[in-house]
Amino acid sequence: MGELLINTSGAPVPMLPYLLVSLIMFFAGIYGFFTRKNLILILVSIELILNAVDINFAVFNRYLFPGQSEGLFFALFVIAIAACETAVAIAIIINVYRKFGNAEVDNIQEMKE
Repeated sequence: MGELLINTSGAPVPMLPYLLVSLIMFFAGIYGFFTRKNLILILVSIELILNAVDINFAVFNRYLFPGQSEGLFFALFVIAIAACETAVAIAIIINVYRKFGNAEVDNIQEMKE
């Protein structure tokens, strides 16, 4: 238990390194989301969070159901949703930049008025 993949030498690769990379990416995204003021950097942080989730889907799919592809399909679905979310967010960021000359979070409050 705890073995995930077989590398070229035939030795099993443990699951833990993949989960650690995913955990680091996830918390880096959470940290960036809550501490940044620039909308582009917040968008990058959200993408980091979604990519960490994609890694988890792929890892757990390979570990729990090695012959099936449900986790990979979920990961592709998340990638498609992230692409749509990025397109909408970029359009909003462009409008904020055109109106105020910078892409800061504080400017969105001024757009309400």
